[in-house]
Amino acid sequence: MNKITITGGHVINGTIQASGAKNAVLPILAATIVGQGESHIQHVPHLHDVTTMNELLVQMGAKLTVDHHSDITICTDHLSNQTAPYETVKTMRASILALGPLVARYGRAKVSLPGGCPIGARPVDLHIKGLQAMGAKIDVEDGYILATCDRLIGNRIVMEKVTVTGTENIMIAATLAQGETLIENAAIEPEVVDLAKYLKAMGAEIRGEGTSKIYIQGKDHLKGTHHAVMPDRIEIGTFLVAAAITGGSITINNSCNDDLDAVFDKLTEAGAQISTTENSVTLNMQGKRPNPVNIRTAPHPAFPTDMQAQFCALNAIADGTSHITETLFENRFMHVEELNRMGANIHVEGNQAVIKGVKQLSGAPVTATDLRASASLVLAGLAARGNTDVHDIHYIDRGYEAIEEKMNQLGARIIRN
Repeated sequence: MNKITITGGHVINGTIQASGAKNAVLPILAATIVGQGESHIQHVPHLHDVTTMNELLVQMGAKLTVDHHSDITICTDHLSNQTAPYETVKTMRASILALGPLVARYGRAKVSLPGGCPIGARPVDLHIKGLQAMGAKIDVEDGYILATCDRLIGNRIVMEKVTVTGTENIMIAATLAQGETLIENAAIEPEVVDLAKYLKAMGAEIRGEGTSKIYIQGKDHLKGTHHAVMPDRIEIGTFLVAAAITGGSITINNSCNDDLDAVFDKLTEAGAQISTTENSVTLNMQGKRPNPVNIRTAPHPAFPTDMQAQFCALNAIADGTSHITETLFENRFMHVEELNRMGANIHVEGNQAVIKGVKQLSGAPVTATDLRASASLVLAGLAARGNTDVHDIHYIDRGYEAIEEKMNQLGARIIRN
């Protein structure tokens, strides 16, 4: 089953519970490697990438159990194999997060380059440079990063560009290094803060998380602990857009409202009424067609690149013209061609999409090209007339937990076939 069919024209209304964050749980699972004894991780989303990370840890020798709530108990005390093979991790860029923890605790690691990409295509080189600055000997051979070290030594590491996984990898490794490590130009995303919370519960000494300077005082050992993964702010944003694009109303419990200000502001600008409690958010579109909103993506706390595609879909049916500027990633407008197949009027000029809203989209066969692109196509299908077949939905299963079940709970008509 690699396709879902969406029958459009059904308004999204109701209440759901937010899942745990994909971008928080993956580094936390990797970080279990540096802790002695068991860790119990709660609020773990059931996603393809999580399954892949679990399989990787088990292949290495971890003892791992998943209960009926999808909570994970894991012990990494006896990893007999410090290799992350290409066959296991080829679809998951987050596999690079195993590199720092393995070197820090076991003194060696062999990790496949994510997706077989060359150094420089993505900032994997920043992970390598950071670990080298801490004393690791690293070679790249046959598509693998080979790293060894007796013990990492704390150092001042200046990231050439902001990288979330790079910050996380170095931060995890530094918890077992000798002395203090300073990460400058560190990522400030909420998921980095959640990882620091988990590491501190294990006994790590970290300060400055959530700012561009993170200080880590290395320890001789850390202990496993309990941790509940933060809510998925991108899933929350996506479901809010689902209600907005269909003129509906939604309440999402277990929300992380402080992390979503930029998204809330743009939804309000689009005409939605938004109200919040301590851990929930409610959006009411009152049946109105959205206003066009201009967006420029940037690192947190600005508008997140992972919500850009969803707002492309929202703007596609807005009453007017909008501009979306993508500043973080190349090739992040691959969903535009598919949205245009559904009747959208979007023109890409360099890193900017010019969107002239249309009153109605039409269902059509479309193909997902990446995780967030797939979400935009689902949203467009909800608002379109007729049926939309979204192919290659393995992308959406990497980042959204049971999306068709949650959408159908809210009144959508989606089948997987």
